[in-house]
Amino acid sequence: MNRAAMTVTILGSGTSTGVPVVGCPCAVCTSHDPRNSRTRCSALISHRGRNILIDTTTDLRQQSLRENIKRVDAVLYTHTHADHVHGIDDLRPFNFAAGQAIPIYGSGETIASIRRNFSYIFSDEPDEGYRPQLEPREIMGPFELFGLPVEPLPLHHGGGNSLGFRIGPFAYLTDCSAIPEASQEHLRDLDVLVIDGLRFRPHSTHFNIPQALEMAERLRPRRTLLTHLSHEVEHADCNKALPDGVELAFDGQQIELCLIRGEQTHS
Repeated sequence: MNRAAMTVTILGSGTSTGVPVVGCPCAVCTSHDPRNSRTRCSALISHRGRNILIDTTTDLRQQSLRENIKRVDAVLYTHTHADHVHGIDDLRPFNFAAGQAIPIYGSGETIASIRRNFSYIFSDEPDEGYRPQLEPREIMGPFELFGLPVEPLPLHHGGGNSLGFRIGPFAYLTDCSAIPEASQEHLRDLDVLVIDGLRFRPHSTHFNIPQALEMAERLRPRRTLLTHLSHEVEHADCNKALPDGVELAFDGQQIELCLIRGEQTHS
């Protein structure tokens, strides 16, 4: 890979149930189009031989095997809903590979919740089993990670909060129902925006697709991918109805971006 480039892999593009939904006979859940098969929402940023994982979903093991991920060097957490965190124990093999602890980054609220809900990981008590070796780091503002500028962006997620992340010309905004004006100001001049677009009907804690399109029109990225998709969204039919420059994300999708403007390619 060009050292000026980074690759984004959509590890999961689905909502909290995943798609197919267990026991559901609908057309999307029984579809043979692999793009309608969606694991829980996550992404991987690869740059200079390092991998930054966004969220540890319930499907992390499956995603890692599917994409042949050999290492995870850091994790960025958006928030602590189960579908974004409960694969945390599957970080253990990456400790084996690295031989050291993995730094995990999140808001103060997120780090406190992870420490509380997964106290066995951070306990000082002896443990005969093996637990993930993690270093919690509270995000206090923009920082650099393996040569990449990481900018945390507060989002509203229903009555709660989540973090989006801008990394160079790329932004990842899952699990949001509103974007504060202050965060919007840091989302201009993007090459690629990945944004929550759950379904067409309204939802109390997620952008629906019309709302996501409205926000994309406001922010004007060069390319927009909708993620956190439910089984109400059929990939091929929905893609045909979307405006130019907007598409549905799908599991395994890779986007290559050049950190030097004018030299980027997409896939």
